[in-house]
Amino acid sequence: MSNLDLTFQALADPTRRGMVERLSQGPASVSELAAPFAMSLPAIVQHLALLEASGLVRSEKAGRVRTCRIEPAALSLAEQWFNQRRAEAERRLEHLMRYPDGDPK
Repeated sequence: MSNLDLTFQALADPTRRGMVERLSQGPASVSELAAPFAMSLPAIVQHLALLEASGLVRSEKAGRVRTCRIEPAALSLAEQWFNQRRAEAERRLEHLMRYPDGDPK
């Protein structure tokens, strides 16, 4: 899988998107990330593992606390992909708008 595929796979789940939203505010411990979700800590850790595999999140352990942070570069990859698709669609729409009757003859 490409990095972009992993990014979209990671963001496809609402729990992982919630974690990314929380981490966009600043670093958080695994316990802090788990607090708003009604699921077991092992389930949270599995979600975090996928986020780390995608490159969206990095974590480090200090003593007994694992702290997670967002990796903005991985989000930039998805942003670039969306921007390219948007620019292409806008170019095509502008091209169509040049023909009032919709016929490009």
